[in-house]
Amino acid sequence: MKFKYKTIIAGLLLLSAASCKKELVTINQNPNGSQTAQPNYLLTAATKATADTYWGVANNMDASLLFVQYWAKIQYTDPDRYIYTNSSFQELWTVGYSKSIVNLNQIIKLADAQGNPNYKGVALVLRSWTFSLLTDAFGDIPYKQAANIDQYITPAYDTQKDVYYGLLDDLKAAQAALNPAGKAIAGDIIYGNNIALWKKFANSLRLRIALRIADRDPVKSKQVLGDVQAEGSGYISSNSEIAQLVYQDSPNQNPVSNLFDTRDDYRVSKTIVDKLVSLNDPRLPIYASPTQDPTPQTYVGIPNGLLVGDASSLGFTKTSKPGAYFRAPHAPAVIISYAEVLFDRAEAAARGLTTEDAASLYNQAVTASLQQYGIANGAIATYTASAAVQYDPTNYKKSIGEQKWIALFGQGLEAFAEWRRLDYPQLQPAVAGTLGGKLPVRFIYPGTEQSLNGTNYKAAVADQGPDVLTTKLWFDVN
Repeated sequence: MKFKYKTIIAGLLLLSAASCKKELVTINQNPNGSQTAQPNYLLTAATKATADTYWGVANNMDASLLFVQYWAKIQYTDPDRYIYTNSSFQELWTVGYSKSIVNLNQIIKLADAQGNPNYKGVALVLRSWTFSLLTDAFGDIPYKQAANIDQYITPAYDTQKDVYYGLLDDLKAAQAALNPAGKAIAGDIIYGNNIALWKKFANSLRLRIALRIADRDPVKSKQVLGDVQAEGSGYISSNSEIAQLVYQDSPNQNPVSNLFDTRDDYRVSKTIVDKLVSLNDPRLPIYASPTQDPTPQTYVGIPNGLLVGDASSLGFTKTSKPGAYFRAPHAPAVIISYAEVLFDRAEAAARGLTTEDAASLYNQAVTASLQQYGIANGAIATYTASAAVQYDPTNYKKSIGEQKWIALFGQGLEAFAEWRRLDYPQLQPAVAGTLGGKLPVRFIYPGTEQSLNGTNYKAAVADQGPDVLTTKLWFDVN
């Protein structure tokens, strides 16, 4: 009898627990709220999260902006000397996968379920951009299995080559999905539901990636550009069409503005200041601020990678911060500018991948960059007529590489990729750098990959090379 009673009591307890669990699930649901994520909210969240980390501290200010010598450190100079831990580059990886790609994957599913291909097309464009940031920085990354993270908790890495080729396919699919006459989308904080501009954005990304692989597979690059031409939507074609996130007031201000509200440890690099001065470049007062105390030069950059004492001895009030334009709350996070597209088209022509006029496109690119910052027409004419700025068809990589480097100021991750690919400008390593006279050419994988995805991490390192800052990536040929 005791056994019978115990059995009955146990059964009742199980039923009670199941009932409580069901009730708790019901209690924790908001009867006035949707239990299904809406694509417009996901789109806004994914866009801002990606832009914030792309333009923010860890990947931009404390890494790529230093590597390409736009900025330098006057305090806490370890990053400027290439001293990092395996958590230094965690943010790009974590945000890229857990906030950006996961949300964009969900938008793609919802778009299919709701019959709105424009959401799918936009999500594919943004996801391709996010994956490109990751592979440009790290090399081999999870790509195919990252599209279904619920199934693949420890996703395998794909080679950089396969990632780029996959992204070109994804962008072609995005282009086919995007239809200006189709259903409207909401939550678009880049183009405000202008699907025609998203089609141009997609093609501009295809052009960028086609050049990433051009030193490895020029036949594939030419095919991609031929497909873009045949598709007919064109590229970003004016400064009013720049793909960018324009920030708002605090707390949605530009990350650079947010940092300078409380910190003062960054200055403009001597490398970029010296270059702008030598060219009499009218962008100097936009890229750099006058020194707080009067100095003979007005704009004073500091060398990259100084020891702390040497850097601070230069004087906080006698060295230049980045320009007020870049420290403003509403300053945009530029994803692809019109000037970049023109430089890319010029390079494609110089490589023989298209039949366009490389010299004309180069001049248009320089002009577009100056106009982007409101430089007057007279100053533009003087600058572009300068012998030092003229296009050199015998060394297109130098002409395009140096002017593109100037034009990409602020876009640390993109400038870092282009500098490695074109090998111009020819930068010198940090003064007190720790890489034996070398410059960084990649990010190191986050330490969490070693502990949480160790098998796939080891396979990637075996394929790509040591997980150090000086290991060249697949696209970085020279």
